[in-house]
Amino acid sequence: MIATVSNKTQPPIDAKAQVSEFMQSFQDQICAGLEELDGKAKFKQDQWQREEGGGGRSRVMTEGRIFEKGGVNFSEVYGSHLPPSILKQYPEAANQIFYATGTSMVLHPRNPYVPTVHLNYRYFQVGNIWWFGGGLDLTPYYGFAEDAQFLHKTLKAACDRHNPNYYPVFKAWCDDYFYLKHRGETRGVGGIFFDYQNSEPKLYKNSNDSPKAEQMSNDLTDFPERSWQEIFNFVQDCAGSFLKAYVPIAQRRQDTPFGERERDFQLYRRGRYVEFNLVYDRGTIFGLQTNGRTESILMSLPPLVRWEYDYHPEPDTPESELYELFLKPQDWINWNL
Repeated sequence: MIATVSNKTQPPIDAKAQVSEFMQSFQDQICAGLEELDGKAKFKQDQWQREEGGGGRSRVMTEGRIFEKGGVNFSEVYGSHLPPSILKQYPEAANQIFYATGTSMVLHPRNPYVPTVHLNYRYFQVGNIWWFGGGLDLTPYYGFAEDAQFLHKTLKAACDRHNPNYYPVFKAWCDDYFYLKHRGETRGVGGIFFDYQNSEPKLYKNSNDSPKAEQMSNDLTDFPERSWQEIFNFVQDCAGSFLKAYVPIAQRRQDTPFGERERDFQLYRRGRYVEFNLVYDRGTIFGLQTNGRTESILMSLPPLVRWEYDYHPEPDTPESELYELFLKPQDWINWNL
């Protein structure tokens, strides 16, 4: 049952323009920060148009000093044919003009000690139905508790500036969302993830991917109604915390020596990233179902990857530690370093 948006919480008349402007400036901010961090490679832009309506800017960096491949996409699409993934949640939106915009990013570093990172922040509107979604998660190949804790503390600070309930619910949601069911492991050390955030006084809704987040949300019996502007402010704050959270980690690990063993393990673990994005990722599914630009949708895939049959890491190695500790949900905020 989808609640009707009240006059108080309807989006402003220029909501689409506001979010579009922010998403493009956010893309610019990310690219400038990453080019400064890498110090060698530059993003190349590919502007594209969608036949059914809209378009975007795809920016890709390759063969950098730090980043073997990185992509930062802005897209803005609209049309009358909603994909099944949306109609399943909002059947009343059928045959209406929809609008969706967002910025997404995936970075695949060359050094196995520098973690892969992903973010996506997006906005959807059709008629009086609207919501924000997004998040950020970190995927290390060799785990460091201090890196995981630093990331989570930075994200928690951004969440806490808006509501103290955000981080625990969205952290749990992230742990469950970025979980490879067929492998029985998380994708990495998590971060935050949220979807369908609108004026309804409930944090977790329209999803079936995190029983823990759902229970935590249900326990918030006095959670307030939020305005469009309040949620937009929160999304902007979370997005703005990316460079603060990731750049220090990359700088700390960028010069760590590595050899063939570490590189092979990195390429093997990249296979998990490919599996998640092609099987579970909502952004990938939405993009393909709306006839988006395939090159942009799949820019998140790494340039090199390998699979090995029935691989098991040797006991008492950094590789086995990744599985035993870092691929299981942890309370990183209170982790005793």
